Amino acid sequence: MPEARRIYGERPDLQLASSPMEALRGADALLIVTEWKPFKSPDFALMKALLRQPVVIDGRNLYEPARVRAAGLEYFAVGRG
Repeated sequence: MPEARRIYGERPDLQLASSPMEALRGADALLIVTEWKPFKSPDFALMKALLRQPVVIDGRNLYEPARVRAAGLEYFAVGRG
């Protein structure tokens, strides 16, 4: 976060989160655009509880669709049927 603050500064239109899960609190949906290890094995039940709407759009195909849907999340994977 120090690097993000250095680059972008303090702005009213930018909100930084202390953790990946904290970033979900009250968010309308989750859009995955990275393959970083901390994002590969999330707690899907917690994810559902934190999101305003249980929607995940996976642009990197990180997750097994059946597993995400079994947790009660609506799942869309880019490039998958």
